[in-house]
Amino acid sequence: MKTRIAVFVSGGGTNLQALIDFQRDGKLKDGEIVLVISSNPSAYALERAAKADIKSVTVAKKDCATQQEFEEKIISELEENGIEMIVLAGFMSILSADFTRRYEDRIINVHPSLIPSFCGKGMYGLRVHESALSYGVKVTGATVHFVNEIPDGGKIILQKSVRILQSDNAESLQKRVMKLAEWDILPRATQMVAKAIRMEKR
Repeated sequence: MKTRIAVFVSGGGTNLQALIDFQRDGKLKDGEIVLVISSNPSAYALERAAKADIKSVTVAKKDCATQQEFEEKIISELEENGIEMIVLAGFMSILSADFTRRYEDRIINVHPSLIPSFCGKGMYGLRVHESALSYGVKVTGATVHFVNEIPDGGKIILQKSVRILQSDNAESLQKRVMKLAEWDILPRATQMVAKAIRMEKR
């Protein structure tokens, strides 16, 4: 049985699309994306899921009184769908230590820098690329890591570097890091972890 995967999203879903394409091409040999959970009811990622015929649900934090209620709703969806692995693909809500412990070594995230550089609390989206440019580094990239209670603090699974060009601004760098690094290593790391989980079940 393939590892049952949920992808958590909040926005456009370009990383979700990379995962869907990887699955469609037969490269996600040990896993299957069976559920997409969005924290945003108007996320374009939900349309991507629909086009790929993948079940999706929205669990909006603003509709929940507490973090606990938010996470309980998510856990309920995960259990109902037999989810064994979670991929965070542009998910803009921090998950509590209780949640990450519950799915230890089962949650992975992609971050748009070479961890431990330009990461941690408050470092997401364009902020990461702005920081890399203002610091003057010549190489940046992306990292896929396991998720624990420390933002961007879990064990690294894969990294890929991207050279910074003199002409780069935060937007152009963000696009290149996504295209050259994130969309490559996130699907590959998903397959690696799905395979490890599948082997564990034997």
